[in-house]
Amino acid sequence: MFRALISVSDKTGLPEFARALVDRGVELVSTGGTAKALAAAGLSVLEVSGVTGFPEMLDGRVKTLHPAIHGGILARRSRPGDLEAIARHGIRPIDLVVVNLYPFVRTAARADVPFDALVEEIDIGGPSLVRAAAKNFRDVLVVVSPDDYGRVVEQLDQPGGSSAAFRFGMARKAFAHTAAYDAAIAAELERVRVEGDTFERAAAAGMPAHLFVAAAKAADLRYGENPHQAAAWYRAADAGRFDVRQGKALSFTNLLDVDSAARIASEFDEPAAVVIKHTNPCGAATGGSLAEAYVRARDADALSAFGGIVGLNRAIDAETARAIASTFIEAVIAPGIDEEAAAVLAAKKNLRVVVADLARAFGPAGRRFDVRSIFDGFLVQDRDGVTEASAPWPPEEAEPGASGTRVVTRRQPTPEEWRRLRFAWRVCAHVKSNAVIFTGADRTLAVGAGQMSRVDAVNVAVAKAAERADSGELPGGLSGSVAASDAFFPFRDGLDAVAAAGATAVIQPGGSVRDAEVVAAADEHGLAMVFTGRRHFRH
Repeated sequence: MFRALISVSDKTGLPEFARALVDRGVELVSTGGTAKALAAAGLSVLEVSGVTGFPEMLDGRVKTLHPAIHGGILARRSRPGDLEAIARHGIRPIDLVVVNLYPFVRTAARADVPFDALVEEIDIGGPSLVRAAAKNFRDVLVVVSPDDYGRVVEQLDQPGGSSAAFRFGMARKAFAHTAAYDAAIAAELERVRVEGDTFERAAAAGMPAHLFVAAAKAADLRYGENPHQAAAWYRAADAGRFDVRQGKALSFTNLLDVDSAARIASEFDEPAAVVIKHTNPCGAATGGSLAEAYVRARDADALSAFGGIVGLNRAIDAETARAIASTFIEAVIAPGIDEEAAAVLAAKKNLRVVVADLARAFGPAGRRFDVRSIFDGFLVQDRDGVTEASAPWPPEEAEPGASGTRVVTRRQPTPEEWRRLRFAWRVCAHVKSNAVIFTGADRTLAVGAGQMSRVDAVNVAVAKAAERADSGELPGGLSGSVAASDAFFPFRDGLDAVAAAGATAVIQPGGSVRDAEVVAAADEHGLAMVFTGRRHFRH
């Protein structure tokens, strides 16, 4: 290997890597900022303009787009005609191409960057160099990540230099790199709104015309939902922090449950905890402290919580860690963990402890869409959020028949019932449909999830509450609770069952042709009922 072309945006580890190349007799060719960085490190570097005979043009838009560069990369060493052609034009082969691209994704994440400035972050020469080198992988080694610098140096020290298998592996990685880069650009441009000659970076109306998914494999999984299903986990290039601090590798179902747990915990501003089983909450709670919230969530259904997945919206402290360690939990996800808590949980060697950026994932700036596969295609929808629960409750006086959150019964909820209804609504939105749940102001009491009818959902919740009442865990059963339904009651039978269970207030979207009948039933039972005007199915 005699000549390397280096042009990188991410200069991590660059001086050390370049010095290792020079020590092995490699000539360095570089551009602009990269050339300056190499020279500053005391390395001899040949500017690209010295190879092409042309200076950089158009404010740097044109640097490497020249036959003297691409001819040197694309020439096939096994073809005498290729070598004669470049020799005839005084072009020397380029054996190593080290390129990573303009930081488009990082720039696009900044909402304050104007459209025209963002366009300048679209790399042209870089992808061309990467693709050319990857296409000619039999003769050229391409490197797109500083993570691979050490492996490249090891390969160069092998007898005969880098192996064909290594070069091909790096070429595949290079094409994946440019594919993800182009996908990020295309996805961002889908969001641009055009009015006349004005281009504005904003969420365009409706769904994008094209769906772009660029994700790298984070891990092979032991299997999918069942042992006979192969599975792997992929993460987007702009994914936030997700660190597995300890424990066994996360399984396919663990990851599904961790996601469900994090979504519910992230609905709350106050300390909150949730215990998940099979993507449904068996218990969710808030508290004055994280430990208090966790204990309430666990004890909401202690039998089901055994072997569950825990989601927390605060960094784990020692008190919470001791509470978690007191029972069998498969995994816990939280935005952080302190040193004392980490030491406590370290004793539970099989417990998976995940620290993740929940605010980035599920906050206002999080990923906009949820994607699911069906048949030979995909379904895409806006990510659901219980934003209506962030408005003041009770709501301001509204005109009769107005939409939005409003009381529809003769009796108004009491201040305590309003607190309970807000809590219930935030949790219910994340329970598989059909769903009816019963709660207090700070914890779930009974969860009826994934049933074929709303009456069935109520009956499942009531049966679970009865078991806990009989064991002394839930004195008084559901008396004085509130209920939440993720969609409207199509008949009064579901509402009658809720009243019979002991609830005093109900929250639901409304919208049934029989709403008047259901409201009349609530009035008969003396219940307060709130319509939100917003359904939260979760299939």
